[in-house]
Amino acid sequence: MFKLRIAVLMTVFACSGSAIAQPVRNYDDKGAPPFKVLKEGENPPLDASDNFVIGPKYAPAPERNKVEGVPEGKVQQFEIDSKDTKLFNPGIARKVFGKVDPKNPKTLIVETHNIDYKRKVGVYIPAQYKEGTEAPFMVVHDGPGLGMKTILDNLIAQKRIPPIIVISIANGGGDAQGHERGKEYDNMNGDYAEYIETEVLPRVEKNYKVKLTKDPDGRAAMGSSSGGSCALIMAWFRTDLYHRVLTTSGTFVNQAWPFDEKYPDGAWGFHETLIPKNDKKPIRLFISVGDKDSLNPNIMRDDMHDWVEANHRMAKVLKEKGYEYQYLFCRGAGHGIGNAQAQFLPHAIEWVWKGYAPKKDK
Repeated sequence: MFKLRIAVLMTVFACSGSAIAQPVRNYDDKGAPPFKVLKEGENPPLDASDNFVIGPKYAPAPERNKVEGVPEGKVQQFEIDSKDTKLFNPGIARKVFGKVDPKNPKTLIVETHNIDYKRKVGVYIPAQYKEGTEAPFMVVHDGPGLGMKTILDNLIAQKRIPPIIVISIANGGGDAQGHERGKEYDNMNGDYAEYIETEVLPRVEKNYKVKLTKDPDGRAAMGSSSGGSCALIMAWFRTDLYHRVLTTSGTFVNQAWPFDEKYPDGAWGFHETLIPKNDKKPIRLFISVGDKDSLNPNIMRDDMHDWVEANHRMAKVLKEKGYEYQYLFCRGAGHGIGNAQAQFLPHAIEWVWKGYAPKKDK
């Protein structure tokens, strides 16, 4: 683990419920990948695939402001009752955080109980969408808020991204091991991608009379924290469905539960074994982390709960395997890097969609 410089940032770990002071990491710490340091307020070039340092001061992106004459998309919302679905029914929840398994420090012993839950889904439909045509789309985790509506309106009007539909899906509740959100987001399988495919997308098409593309190159997944690891999990295990991934403070650490012998390190396994030891997949990734991002070495005592180190390791293996990726190390930013997103989110969305071209009809 690379050198730490002591600083104080109080943050709450949803996975442990305790406040822990977070250290500041430097972009040139031992073990960090090589970075290109950008000027304050500057985003990386759109044609670059590399590691970049931004901040610590951020300039709010102009794409966040409404522009007169720009067509505005519509945002609508519906709800899915878990009792009406085949997958993730019932849900799970825990009363207390689990205890480390004395026989296996990589997992927890957690007592859970079944729950029913309702999941809200927000849908953005661009003004440019033509009924009956196949639309590219992006799934966003931890919805259903769509505060980036103006960004999407502007990027689409400027033809910087295709006229995408955005589907922002709430999680099933709670966080991490033993809760429904953890079951959906942190486990290393294609179950949640299948849930979206069979339970969410058909409802979106039926409710709003839209047609969503089946082309994986026209499908993106986006999320923060465990929502970020979920975005990559979806694309990795269902590359037939998703090729584009956008993450902030991605939880590429060991949060999976219950323990799976096939993937003993959870999402930490992406940079430990899966990406290095498998053929390159057709996935384009944007990853980002804060210099004060999460570090909780005591939660599992498995040396796999450092969000900064995890994202650094991701950048290294992605570069070694020749992936199209961009990595932002955000100074002056904690978990979720909201202050940095105010600057880079429009750029990240545009970068993730760069190179997309709809397949021609036969």
